[in-house]
Amino acid sequence: MNRGLLVMLLLASGFAHAAEQPPTLAVGSPLPAFSLPGIDGKTYTDKSFAKADVLAIIFTCAHCPTAQAYQERIKKLVVDFKPKNVTIIAINPNHADSVRLDELGYSDLSDSFEEMVERAKMEKFNFVWLDDGPKQEVSHKYGPVATPHVFIFDKARKLRFEGRIDDSERESLATRHDTRNALDALVAGKEPPVTSTRVFGCSVKWADKMAEGAEFLRRWKAEPVSLAKADAAKLREIRENKGTGKLRMINVWATWCGPCIAEFDELVEHHWRFRGRPFELVTIAAEYPDMEGDVKEFLQKKHASMTNYIFASNDKDELQDAIESAKTWKGQLPYTIIVNEKGEVVYREFGALSFLKMRRAIVPELDRIKPWGGLSPVKPNQAAAQ
Repeated sequence: MNRGLLVMLLLASGFAHAAEQPPTLAVGSPLPAFSLPGIDGKTYTDKSFAKADVLAIIFTCAHCPTAQAYQERIKKLVVDFKPKNVTIIAINPNHADSVRLDELGYSDLSDSFEEMVERAKMEKFNFVWLDDGPKQEVSHKYGPVATPHVFIFDKARKLRFEGRIDDSERESLATRHDTRNALDALVAGKEPPVTSTRVFGCSVKWADKMAEGAEFLRRWKAEPVSLAKADAAKLREIRENKGTGKLRMINVWATWCGPCIAEFDELVEHHWRFRGRPFELVTIAAEYPDMEGDVKEFLQKKHASMTNYIFASNDKDELQDAIESAKTWKGQLPYTIIVNEKGEVVYREFGALSFLKMRRAIVPELDRIKPWGGLSPVKPNQAAAQ
């Protein structure tokens, strides 16, 4: 469905309240009721956790790098406080369709329910994770501003703390452990030393942001599309990837190749997704030179604003030899490799792309080439050991 139309339908269906950041729930407020689906297939309500002396609700998501940086710390809080009758749960506040493609450059996953399930499975989450993304009614009651954002309620289910987990995405630099301190105090029957803090992370993606995403998509689709001829020497240069300092993804395809055509839209989306980082997508049309017009027409229809080439010779052996040896690639299409800044192949796939698997190769390589700021720096001796 067209995103602009979807926004109008959502607003007409009662989503107008999500058009602005709601106020954050004030300390002393009662626990707002909720009923939400969990990633385990069960539905949970606020009454599901009635036996807990303390209930902590953490609004967090799958795509945000800050949220990812806190995953292990959340799991540690669960382990440390479960014996003290503290229950810690999480809620995803983000509307998945409001997350722009260029906001996914640091993640293998976005924030749909299915991707939440995948993130929890991959990271072995030990807590209940609920999804409020489709309607955001519960999130609107609490007013989280970023992911993660913590709300802690006492036995009487009065809010006693709201704010951050600690004061640094880089765990080694954290000095003020506000959530842990608040939980320790409440377990001991004391007032938390701090009851409200600022938070830091990706903003909550309210449903109205779909309109912004639709505008970005319109701009991206309006970008110019180019196609150049490349001889064997140029293809070898592309394959060697010398001096770019970038991760280069090379996709060899053809207009008559069914799997190539079927995956091309998603391929273009990955160009938009990762190009803000040291990443380049290069496509090579394995066509005869006299097919240039057909190839260009196809690329324009697909809004393919990445770097595109068509082989400048009729000799297909030359094309294949310039990319890979015959022992490695026999010529089946599509064919995709990802080459790091040293010219080393870090990912290779024959046939249709497994996009999730591919992203899980891309993101760590990009973090190695140019780390996201919230990651703890890797010391030289650590890098050598990896």
